[in-house]
Amino acid sequence: MNWTPEELQKLVDDHPLVLFMKGSPNQPQCGFSNRAAQVLQSLGEEFASVNVLSDARAIPSICAWSDFPTMPQVFVHGELIGGSDIALEMLQDGSLREMFDAGRQA
Repeated sequence: MNWTPEELQKLVDDHPLVLFMKGSPNQPQCGFSNRAAQVLQSLGEEFASVNVLSDARAIPSICAWSDFPTMPQVFVHGELIGGSDIALEMLQDGSLREMFDAGRQA
């Protein structure tokens, strides 16, 4: 991946759930990425994950494109919801499921 804004936008447009994370869901490389992956796994829906450690250009490119300074980043139907803390809160209060289901019906 060249990490262009167009490529990143296509990725989040093509997948209902996208997680930009350090490592992979099966081998997370930081606690926050692990938590975000667990949140999405507990939602019970397929999601795309991108290992931002695979290329030194990934993190700065993604952060500049999303205008969000940290990793991980969770996108639902093309919309950035934030990192692991926000995703966990949304899972716990049911709003993550609501947002996902609403986007599926749109």
